[in-house]
Amino acid sequence: MKKYLLFLLALIGINASVIADDANTSDSIPVRIYDSVIFYDGYRMKDNPDSLLNDGTLRHSCSLYSRRLTEEQLDALGEKLDLNVYVEACCDNYDRIGNINIAFVGKGAESYVPEETERIEIGRFITPFMNKNREPKVVPYNYQINYLSGLLRDQDLRAKYDLWLEFELFGVPYAANKQVKGCADRSDVFAGTLEFVTNQPAGATQGNVLVPIVMKKPEYIGSNLNNYKEEATDTIGKTVKTYTFNVPETVADAQLVLITSNHGANDGGEEYNRRKHFVYVDGELILTYIPGRTSCEPFRKYNTQTNFIYGYSAMTDREWQSFSNWCPGDVIDNRIISLGAYEAGNHEVMITVPDAKFVGKQGDIPVSLYFHGLKDGKFESGIKDVTVSAAPLSIDKNGAYLMIGSEKDVVSVEVYTIDADMVHRQWNRNPIDVSSFSGVHVVCVEFADGSMVSKKIML
Repeated sequence: MKKYLLFLLALIGINASVIADDANTSDSIPVRIYDSVIFYDGYRMKDNPDSLLNDGTLRHSCSLYSRRLTEEQLDALGEKLDLNVYVEACCDNYDRIGNINIAFVGKGAESYVPEETERIEIGRFITPFMNKNREPKVVPYNYQINYLSGLLRDQDLRAKYDLWLEFELFGVPYAANKQVKGCADRSDVFAGTLEFVTNQPAGATQGNVLVPIVMKKPEYIGSNLNNYKEEATDTIGKTVKTYTFNVPETVADAQLVLITSNHGANDGGEEYNRRKHFVYVDGELILTYIPGRTSCEPFRKYNTQTNFIYGYSAMTDREWQSFSNWCPGDVIDNRIISLGAYEAGNHEVMITVPDAKFVGKQGDIPVSLYFHGLKDGKFESGIKDVTVSAAPLSIDKNGAYLMIGSEKDVVSVEVYTIDADMVHRQWNRNPIDVSSFSGVHVVCVEFADGSMVSKKIML
């Protein structure tokens, strides 16, 4: 694991984006899975008004649906693969969390229990504040998931399991019942459509090694990652959680796919505070990131219901970066952590967010994570990378001081131990007195444009 000591942001592929107007080119082939399915009040649970519909959709509840992917649909997949999701406004005018999952179900089963079934999340999104009487009424989301195509076409996996595609979207209509014309006494919250977009069929694959590690819990269950519940943290008072997993076979190339989003809409809640997230694999720090977009303005048009997040006028990038962990109307990033060749055996991933507060013991960070390895070959290198080249930085030790050098404007400098405990913070690039520190530390530098670079330093 020594190679992970280099802490490279370039190892991360962020591969989710809003659908461009020209997303479907002439050589793209759509494979429709869901077509305008209606989601209802999530708190009605299994009391789904459409439970008797014979349309091939398994309705686990009012907010979680599933459809078995047919052999014809899976055979149609090519090496290029996008997932398009369209959410139409009904009678929920607030921002809600939605996600798309794959469930691996025993062959021939007509139903399954989600909590007892191996599943992976492949895409997460946040709905905008939508008034169904105003245009646009539909918000699109896109995920570029070429890396999943080979897994979905794996003949050994398909011989063992039926693959079910889950569409999960939890909403409630109570505010819209009073605030939106035509929504009185209604329980429908959203309509959802989903399709794969691919190119020419690529045929079967072999040699994929999949290990689901953790699957986020839905909103009404909670207790994902936080600092105040025993099942949600390794240590009460700290936002840190370790997940163990076993890789059954040594692989030639491997990656982790990680999805996190911060939630807690109370005063001072985690939704409104950008925090540094640290990810360790087998004890080595391999990823630091701060969630959030440069700006949420591109998604303003989908927020047709007046709300306190977007307000009444456009905001600057700096204003958005001061509080926005995610944008209503946008996807949550899939973070691809490249591992390279990887040994069989027991491993662990630790995620920590040391600055998280969870004021009033409210909110949490839903975490989904899975391991994907290839016995032969490598994953494609065309995933969009976030690299340190966008923010040139030098950190030099001069006696008892660290000197920070960069052409960009520095907002803050923080120093962390290798265990992600912050030992120093300052709001400028002045020399840092490190005479009382020893051993390996991580220096995180945040720039005025919202970008961040971290480097390991031996003190």
